[in-house]
Amino acid sequence: MLKDAPYVVIPVFKCKELNGKYVSKLNPFSTIWCVIENIFLAATAEGLGCSMRIPLNEEHDIVKAKLKVPPTYMIPVFIGIGYADPNETELEQNVADLDKQLHYGRWK
Repeated sequence: MLKDAPYVVIPVFKCKELNGKYVSKLNPFSTIWCVIENIFLAATAEGLGCSMRIPLNEEHDIVKAKLKVPPTYMIPVFIGIGYADPNETELEQNVADLDKQLHYGRWK
C-alpha cells in the first residue's frame, strides 16, 4: 500500500528518552499519535484512503538516516495517503464484545 501511495506522510516527534519513569516524558509520544489520528480523520473527510506502517528496528533507523532526521527525533509511523482502489476487497469489521472488554471498578 505504501509503495503505491501517491503521498507518504512521515510524522516525527522529539524524544531523547522514552520510558514510563515520568508520565510527562510520554507527552511527545501521545501527542504525535493524536496528530496521526487527526491526519487519518482529515484525509478520510476528503474522501481519501490511508494506510499505516509502524517502522521497527533497522527499518526505522534506515529511513531516519535517509531523511536526515535529527538523532533526538523518532518516526512513529509511515502514512500512505491516496484514493482507495475501488476494486479492493473490503475487510469485514471486527465487532468487539464490550462485555468482555470493559471493566468497571475491577477486572472480571
